[in-house]
Amino acid sequence: MSGTRSFPLNAWYAAAWDYEIKRDLTARTICDKDVVLYRRNDGQVVVLEDACWHRLLPLSLGHLKGDEVVCGYHGLVFNPAGRCTFMPAQETINPSACVRAFPVVEKYRLIWVWMGDPALADPDRVPDFHWNSDLPWVGEGGTFYKLQCNYRLVIDNLMDLTHETYVHVGSIGDEAITRNPFEVTHTDRKVTVARWMEDIEPPPFWARMLGRPGHVDRWQIIHFEAPCVVAGDVGVALTGTGARQGDRSQGVNGFFLAAITPETATSCHYFWNFVRSFRTDDPALTKSLNLAHVNNGQGVYDQDHDVLEAQQRAISKNPRQPFYNLNIDAGSLWAHRLIDRLIAAEQRGQTPAGTSPGLAAE
Repeated sequence: MSGTRSFPLNAWYAAAWDYEIKRDLTARTICDKDVVLYRRNDGQVVVLEDACWHRLLPLSLGHLKGDEVVCGYHGLVFNPAGRCTFMPAQETINPSACVRAFPVVEKYRLIWVWMGDPALADPDRVPDFHWNSDLPWVGEGGTFYKLQCNYRLVIDNLMDLTHETYVHVGSIGDEAITRNPFEVTHTDRKVTVARWMEDIEPPPFWARMLGRPGHVDRWQIIHFEAPCVVAGDVGVALTGTGARQGDRSQGVNGFFLAAITPETATSCHYFWNFVRSFRTDDPALTKSLNLAHVNNGQGVYDQDHDVLEAQQRAISKNPRQPFYNLNIDAGSLWAHRLIDRLIAAEQRGQTPAGTSPGLAAE
């Protein structure tokens, strides 16, 4: 990692699902910074530093008065731009009395916050997460807030799906994953890991989704966009029906989606979803896929949750750098490299708006 911070600040990070932020105060910690979120009367989302200018009480312990936040300690009032508009027992307001307001964008069913230089906060650079909101994809989604692991461990988990064979046995796991080769490609901001498994018995989950007997061609095409988003194109189709050539009409297709936001050095917020393009008018299927129960009653995402937190506990007790790596780690290693380039660019002060961070010195 570059320096002591493992995440860039000049990036859009998911802070909440859109439906979570209402006309009340919601506290979050993002990139080691406490913030408070709320909606104005016109529906626009506001994100402020969660610490009153006066005595640093979290503003999230106060209340809304119109579109302004009233501190719960001494009643100072802050507008959506973070400027103090009222001080008790005095008419003159100290011109330095303000809290930081963060750029915010509502897109793809999520609230995205920019934690770095606000002059660089280009809404067009929100990571591509369109599967989460656009037809034909349907899914409900969920969140692990305060997942007790560094956010990069989640990226590692999703960029190397060989773990499915062992962590998710009985549902999506299959030894064909470990037997078949994969290909890694990358640009300055994205990494793709592609694996095809042809003429195999489908694992239980995909056999149920396909609903027809026979061998299948299975694909896992994982897209990472630095620093925080993973979208995995996954599915099966009857063997020999042209899925690898682009015809998936004889199969079922889904995307597992992850927007991963650093909270602290050892915790993160994990916004996840599984969306599909088949049986999209079946709300019962949507609900069951969101739970994703397997044989022992534990969900697929719950299994990853347990593994990731156990891994972080082990790292904290046995610190060593770097990890040992295998061939299967190629995708995650490239993801780390792109993240480190973003951090290094910030440290050099070379992140001009509208360009690709990390390339200025390449």
